[in-house]
Amino acid sequence: MEIHLPSLPLMKIFSYLDAYSLLQVAQVNKNWNELASSDVLWRKLCQKRWLLCDMDTLQLLCTWKQFFVYRTWQEHAKTRAKPEDFMYKEIPAEYGVLAYTRYISGRGLTRNGQGRSVVCMLSSMAKISTWDIHEGVMTWISPVQPARIKLLTTLPEMHIVVTVDMQSTIKLWDCISNDAVATSSLFFPCQSLKSVFTKDGPIILVFYINSLLRTSEFSDPVSTILQFSLCERACWTPRREDRITLMSIRGPHKVPKFVTFDMELEEIGNQIIVKGYLTASFSLAEYEGRPEWFGVSDKDMIVCSTVSSLLLFNMQGVRLQTFQYFPEEVLRLWVDPVHVIVTFIDGSLDVYAWEERSPLLRKCYRLQNRRHLPPQSCMEKTLCDEVSIIRVMINGPIPCYLMAYTLNIHS
Repeated sequence: MEIHLPSLPLMKIFSYLDAYSLLQVAQVNKNWNELASSDVLWRKLCQKRWLLCDMDTLQLLCTWKQFFVYRTWQEHAKTRAKPEDFMYKEIPAEYGVLAYTRYISGRGLTRNGQGRSVVCMLSSMAKISTWDIHEGVMTWISPVQPARIKLLTTLPEMHIVVTVDMQSTIKLWDCISNDAVATSSLFFPCQSLKSVFTKDGPIILVFYINSLLRTSEFSDPVSTILQFSLCERACWTPRREDRITLMSIRGPHKVPKFVTFDMELEEIGNQIIVKGYLTASFSLAEYEGRPEWFGVSDKDMIVCSTVSSLLLFNMQGVRLQTFQYFPEEVLRLWVDPVHVIVTFIDGSLDVYAWEERSPLLRKCYRLQNRRHLPPQSCMEKTLCDEVSIIRVMINGPIPCYLMAYTLNIHS
């Protein structure tokens, strides 16, 4: 005997389900399929996962459910790929020893195999430029700036670049106009720069030595002091604007420690303040090898690399996975909501993917180095978007170049 539940309670129940579960309940019967395909449910899932959604793509696909399925397909293009699906290219550049490079494109792979990656980099100590990775050509360059550029980050969702120079001047660039579209001065010299796109819009995070500054549209910044000394690295949790994880190396035995804070805005009278609340912390005293790099997933997993291993922990320090590489040596680590990429000292790459319904990693494939690296070469960083992987290479001060693996799948 079939039991028919009213639509309103069913919708309330469905609102607690994830995307996979919604797709499952949609197969029960026509009524459940109609309710589980509701734009109200899928719009909520899309905005929770991506914050900013491509409305042009949504209009072409008609429904939020179709948008979610298509956008997820785009994100996981590289996890489905094979090494032979990548084209290798080298792009020469002359951006000096800092070698700041960030993706500015936000478009992923399309169904016909087309995709476009664009990066912004320092073309010199006082200029920035954008490059089409697939074509290997420069698409825009800024005028020479009055002061040396110190830091660079991007908001790919808005195709915006943010720079800070040695005079603590922060600028926004749309990489179309000749001049910056916005300029402001910071109160103190900053140590690190990061941009985050939130449900309330873009936020520029400026890390000082002892404090975190959160500015919104360059007006009335609020700050707080996080009680955590000897900070080596900091990672903002992907797809969240309120959680930050810090790593320190402390004491004579160089014990690594990870601390996670939740940041909250509070209103006291007419003043808005920001506070950091300790959420979790743990130390790695029992593990051999000092973590050189780490990253955080949107599932609150912390992944870090030593010289010869990749370690995965939850926020409380429970080790979930270990990948050993000895005698290979790990040089760099890239972590985002979909991928983890390990760069080895010989130039090869291991690509991992986060499991969709578990906190664990699975290994996808290895990309071998395509070029012999002279002894003086230095890999500054590895970066990744949905259709390409790039490495910034330095042969002494100059010349510098990008080593790019671009994906082209016709399926």
